[in-house]
Amino acid sequence: MKILLKNAKIYDGTGRDGFPGEILLAGDRIEAVGEHLDARADRVIDLRGKSVAPGFIDGHSHNDWFAIRKDPLPYFAPFLRQGITTFVAGNCGISEIGFEPGCRHLDKLGGGLFGFSDTTGEYGTLDALFAALDGNMPCNLAELAGHCSARAAAGGNENRKLTSEEEEAMLAILEKALKQGAAGISLGLMYEPGLYADLEELKKVAALCVKYDRPLTVHPRAESKVSMAYPQLFGRSHLLRAFDELAEIARGTKLKLHYSHAIFVGRSSLKDKDELLRMMEQLRAQGVDLMFDIYNECLGVSVITVILPGWYQGMSQAERKKPLNRLKLAALVKASSLLLGFGFKDIVVAYIGPGYARYEGKTVHQIAKEEGLSDLKAYLKLCELSHFKGRVNMGPYSTPEIISEFERNPNCLYMTDAWVEDHGVQNPAIYDCYPKFLRDALRGTGDNLPNTLRRMTGAIADRFQLRERGYLRPGYYADLTVFDEDALRNGIPDREQSFGIEKVFLNGRLVLDQGVLDEAALKTAGRAIRVS
Repeated sequence: MKILLKNAKIYDGTGRDGFPGEILLAGDRIEAVGEHLDARADRVIDLRGKSVAPGFIDGHSHNDWFAIRKDPLPYFAPFLRQGITTFVAGNCGISEIGFEPGCRHLDKLGGGLFGFSDTTGEYGTLDALFAALDGNMPCNLAELAGHCSARAAAGGNENRKLTSEEEEAMLAILEKALKQGAAGISLGLMYEPGLYADLEELKKVAALCVKYDRPLTVHPRAESKVSMAYPQLFGRSHLLRAFDELAEIARGTKLKLHYSHAIFVGRSSLKDKDELLRMMEQLRAQGVDLMFDIYNECLGVSVITVILPGWYQGMSQAERKKPLNRLKLAALVKASSLLLGFGFKDIVVAYIGPGYARYEGKTVHQIAKEEGLSDLKAYLKLCELSHFKGRVNMGPYSTPEIISEFERNPNCLYMTDAWVEDHGVQNPAIYDCYPKFLRDALRGTGDNLPNTLRRMTGAIADRFQLRERGYLRPGYYADLTVFDEDALRNGIPDREQSFGIEKVFLNGRLVLDQGVLDEAALKTAGRAIRVS
């Protein structure tokens, strides 16, 4: 069946201005882009007053863990309503792939955030994952090979250097994924066991990316002025020290280095923005192909223990209650809070566990007042109630001004870094992150609209070598997003719903039309994307 989209304003993903025209779809491909194509169509859809672009690509996702769910659609529906058709998943070192059958460390995968719950299976290699997912998911998916996953599979989560045999096994897992078509390798240097990797190990991982000409995406060791990554509370910002490490890995190589989610956790960290950009430009001037990505939010999602030192978490309950340990903890938390410009008023509880819904949506400070506790005691109570696995939304991670500046940076791509949780308060980025980028463009606070659309389509496809995606060209896959520019310009964000997106085509199938998802089509519409 051939479908004609006529009277549209077309943005083709290249960054060129929108132009009037028609698009003819034939099966899962674009047959033609031009004018007077009516005679060749079986069905005509009039898009007068609307605009059309390539289906949006989420450049930083963890939705590989949800594509393998027995019922994946609820985890993708909010993203489809944003116009997103394709995901680059497996980020932050925490890919679903990265192990061989019989792996005895399978419970260590997922970084404490994800796991094999209610899934169709456990898929350790890219071949196995894509065999299960291709034509059986509501999206297109490219996959990064996660360093944390491969390291955990080879040697567990212990705080130590890998043996030579374990390191060889880890590198073999990563190389196998690249050979099978992974879009790159991801590092998560704030997650176990990636945080235990030394510079020598990371250089070997980066060398694989150079060998196969794939990006290395990096969640750095620190994204704040102070952190638990370095023992020194004073001196050079931890965020900048973390970038020093990346520069050391990349300098003098042909590495495609991709800095994940450029954020600045805590008010004291915001002033690092200019120095980080300067360091990025310096590295690019030295020949490193460096890019970065952002989401359109000023907060972020984390585990509740994000400000809790590991030595305290590792203690028994009796040891944690000893006055000296509590005093030491209180002093450390207070010092860190002052240095960060970040406190318990900035931590919003998203989920503690069954039976504790009364805490959701409230700050730790609010909960402390309600229960007559100090902020620290309330925080520790929440940690213990959640078995140190609770989830929080917190900020500031950025400011509208920083987002606006980054939106104009030629080396910046867009993403959501969001996933749908089964319980509690959701990350707002699942609802309207991409419409907000478009709204910024149309209101003049971001980049212009053609460039904004390119950053979420063609530029991401180019970065991760997603062939025949990201552009409206004959022969390319028919992923398209139709939107209303006026509705985007006048949309009200942050209402737990998308806005301005009218239709979505996924591999030639109309899967979203005026807010209604075609659930039957979405069961089989998505494709696995290999890089070669």
